[in-house]
Amino acid sequence: MSYSVGQVAGFAGVTVRTLHHYDEIGLLTPGERSNAGHRRYGEADLDRLQQILFYRELGFPLDEVAALLDDPDADPRAHLRRQHELLTARIEKLQKMAAAVEHAMEARKMGINLTPEERFEVFGDKDPEQYAEEAEQRWGGTEEYAESQRRAARYTKDDWKRVQAEVDAWSERYQSLMAAGEPPTGEAAMDLAEEHRRHIGKWFYECSYELHQCLGGMYVSDERFKAFYDAMRPGLAEHLRDAITANAARHARGA
Repeated sequence: MSYSVGQVAGFAGVTVRTLHHYDEIGLLTPGERSNAGHRRYGEADLDRLQQILFYRELGFPLDEVAALLDDPDADPRAHLRRQHELLTARIEKLQKMAAAVEHAMEARKMGINLTPEERFEVFGDKDPEQYAEEAEQRWGGTEEYAESQRRAARYTKDDWKRVQAEVDAWSERYQSLMAAGEPPTGEAAMDLAEEHRRHIGKWFYECSYELHQCLGGMYVSDERFKAFYDAMRPGLAEHLRDAITANAARHARGA
């Protein structure tokens, strides 16, 4: 069975002009001609066209495609394996590009005027907007959420670096405190819990002692927050929750 140039153009999603050009340069010469001299393409021609279009999609120039396909030592299966490897690599690259665009859209939605590269530089492999949609659903109507949005919209790249540097410094001190065997009800732990509360108030929203205790409970009950704190040191989430509770009680006694 053979097919006309118009039929093949329809199968392959290319123009008749493209097929004519391939014929003129010797890249794809149809195996048959009709009695009237019209091009007719057989199964072998369709196979070759498929190979051509694979390589073209991967960015190979026509002369390189011709050299690859006309290599007498090339195994047709080797072509397919190579194309599969190249396509797989391209898919991975496109997936990474799509993820970068998604991060950029999320950052814009949060009102943070940073490029994706700046976001990654500041936060490493942690995405600060990972739970943005959920946070909006949980607290979108609260004054604290609105204040956090207003403040974050004004922050620059350097501001976010300072936020992260404070978090890192606090984390190191809290880990050292636990390593020394300090209890969560001790003065040192309560002081770091108070610093944690003030950090939130400094950068995001006014965090009352009552709200801080709610956050402490969430650090343990929500497995994602628990994993974040326990990654610093196993057991840190529960230790911090208890220190937050003790610090709130200390404040109430002193009030």
